[in-house]
Amino acid sequence: MSTVRAFMERHYLHYNARETLAAAKAWEAHVEAGGKMMVTLAGAMSTARIGRILGRLIKKGYVHAITCTGANLEEDVFNLVAANDYKIIADWRSLSTADEQKLYDQGYNRVTDTCIPETVMRHIEKRMYAIWDRSLASGERHFPFEWFREIMKQPDLKKHFQIPTSDSWMYAAMEKGLPIFTPGWEDSTLGNMFSGWCMKRGVEAHTMLRGGTESMVMLAHWYRANCGLPNGGAVAKTKKGGKRGGKVKLEHPSVGFFQIGGGIAGDFPICAVPMMVQDLEWEDTPFWGYFCQISDAVTSYGGYSGAVPNEKITWGKLDGKTPKFMIQSDATIVAPLIFGYLLKD
Repeated sequence: MSTVRAFMERHYLHYNARETLAAAKAWEAHVEAGGKMMVTLAGAMSTARIGRILGRLIKKGYVHAITCTGANLEEDVFNLVAANDYKIIADWRSLSTADEQKLYDQGYNRVTDTCIPETVMRHIEKRMYAIWDRSLASGERHFPFEWFREIMKQPDLKKHFQIPTSDSWMYAAMEKGLPIFTPGWEDSTLGNMFSGWCMKRGVEAHTMLRGGTESMVMLAHWYRANCGLPNGGAVAKTKKGGKRGGKVKLEHPSVGFFQIGGGIAGDFPICAVPMMVQDLEWEDTPFWGYFCQISDAVTSYGGYSGAVPNEKITWGKLDGKTPKFMIQSDATIVAPLIFGYLLKD
């Protein structure tokens, strides 16, 4: 038995620890039964270098799609080409206002204990500008992850790599051909840069970006395909619109949902199911077949990030029988343990 598995099965018996082990076992069972898994990344997981283990998980076939914030999309690539130029602040809680100003003046952008150099952002921006200008001239339109993949494939980028490509989840996703959904991409450094580029080039430049609603359509088609169901018109419908639950029960593989953090990275993709069932009336669409969230948010004040899984039943996202896990802890600690369990580390 692997070291991680032996440790978890020996000691993770109660409370959040028991929930963590149960979630790992259920993920393994879900994939072994033929199911697929969506992983969502909020927070700054890429800067936390989750790619070191998430990349391996992707390559082993435990992950089949990613939904992430724009920050996680770009920061994995920033790591790939500039990790050695980052500054680590061990006593970051003690930083004064003057210390923060000094970091800014030195060209660093701080994420907790990790400071990302502005130079890497400008490096990628220059490459993006060339891609966007070409797309504007040709009329090409792409999702953000497709632009990043074009950059990662550029031969001259390799000389800038400062970590192995095996430590990059973006690189692993590219090699496996995984779709990456990035709602609200404008809330990121490169998303801001794209907005600035559009202001320089003119309003028509915005059309180069395939945005959120198109991403939802792509996700809906991906979801049904991975449930073994047709897209388009060959689906069951109710006689009246607005139905809240599917009436047609079919044998099909299912798609699971592993959520790190909260916010738009999780709420956007999970809404694909009620959109298909309630708005499109594609009532043979199954609910998500597995759900797990790691979050340190508590259930209060109506916040999505701390909502318990059962609340999602009322929104048509999960079924009452869906395996559900809620781990209230630090994702930078818990996620690698679950991933290590699956990888038999």
